[in-house]
Amino acid sequence: MTAIFVREVRSAFSGMMGWLLTAFLVAASGLYFMANNLGFGLTDFGYYTLYQTSFVLLVYVPVLAMRSLAGERHARTDQLLLTSPVPAWGIVLGKYLAMCTVFALPCLADAAMILALRLLGSTDTILPYARQYALFILLAAPFMASSCVLNNILRYEGQAAFAMVGLTSGGILNIFGDWILMEGFHLGVLAAGISTGVSQLISFGLLFYMFLAGHTQSKIAPRNMTRDVREVLLICRTGLPSLLRQGLGSVSTMMLNGQARLYGDAAVAAMSIVNRIAQFIFSFGLGIGQGFQPVSAFNYGAKRYNRVKQAFLFTFAVSELLMGSIAAVGFFFCPELIALFQPAPDVVAIGSTALAMQLGGLFFQPLTVCSNMLFQSIGQNRTASLLASLRSGLLFIPSLLILSTLFGMTGVAMGQPVADALAFFISLPFVVRFFLVLREMPSDEAA
Repeated sequence: MTAIFVREVRSAFSGMMGWLLTAFLVAASGLYFMANNLGFGLTDFGYYTLYQTSFVLLVYVPVLAMRSLAGERHARTDQLLLTSPVPAWGIVLGKYLAMCTVFALPCLADAAMILALRLLGSTDTILPYARQYALFILLAAPFMASSCVLNNILRYEGQAAFAMVGLTSGGILNIFGDWILMEGFHLGVLAAGISTGVSQLISFGLLFYMFLAGHTQSKIAPRNMTRDVREVLLICRTGLPSLLRQGLGSVSTMMLNGQARLYGDAAVAAMSIVNRIAQFIFSFGLGIGQGFQPVSAFNYGAKRYNRVKQAFLFTFAVSELLMGSIAAVGFFFCPELIALFQPAPDVVAIGSTALAMQLGGLFFQPLTVCSNMLFQSIGQNRTASLLASLRSGLLFIPSLLILSTLFGMTGVAMGQPVADALAFFISLPFVVRFFLVLREMPSDEAA
């Protein structure tokens, strides 16, 4: 029975049918979730989303069952299955459990929808605004994810200018779209959501055009889609550090907002502003680090190890100088920076202290980012995954929980800077050891 179960689950996702059925059911429930629960603010998820999408099961279940049962006869494997050393009840039960497993995957996505906004730290007063903003963010999410893929392909082909045009255009359109819709049409938070969704769609279109117009070596076509499980696993392993960095960043934001929520809306607003400012400065170092990755990967593959070291030191020095300079200037204008976003006195008071601490932690981030990018680019995915999970997960979460318990709101603000400092001292030995080992490896510098 176990063999039948594994065989059925594997066959469902070895082709397109299992993925298409899952996407179909998730898309249907997702549309109702965004329209009813997010768009109109209806709170009954069970009735307005799950019950309303039950009609989809009239298509989903028969197709799933026919693929499992009639597919055997079509492929002429039914006689082989019936003569296998498995009783009839084992065959039926194995197929039934496999179909339940395939059906459970979109159900997990439905379960995540109802928890999403609460996990992100919304209070009862912030939740209506978060719902409006999330509606368009979720609609744009597939295009945002696709833009990241296209951007990475362009960067590794050496077409950084095209990648910059696509992403920067979307960012600029988002800025002016926010201003026009908020100030001109007075749409409030809804304007931010619409502007973000539309700008992401335009950004995706620009990046996709680069491929359609033949400006790249890579060609996007369905026939080029890999079906080799080993290649898919390699992609997953290589992208795991980025997944951990981004995923744990989202988890840390949830936990930070959850802890700040205990101290009121002003604390949530202040920490959100501080995170935006810190993330803006951090993006300079992250962008330089991503530019370092192709240089590191190509030279490491060509055994030009001295160039790998030179590129690493250059990236680290430039990131440290740039981020450190911005942070040093920001120390003198913390209240003014917070007031630009929210002039309320309680928000400015909380945000100024938190921002000063965050700016102090920025001095430790360049080494952490560069070391993570280094190990990811040369294929040492375990080390890269470990380092990527430090500042936003393995170190931040305990720091936040312990410091917030000991020092209250001040401890909430201290969580990220402390995690950054600890990540620096943990990453340093990995980098030193790597370059010591690299020095002993045979190099092709003479070539």
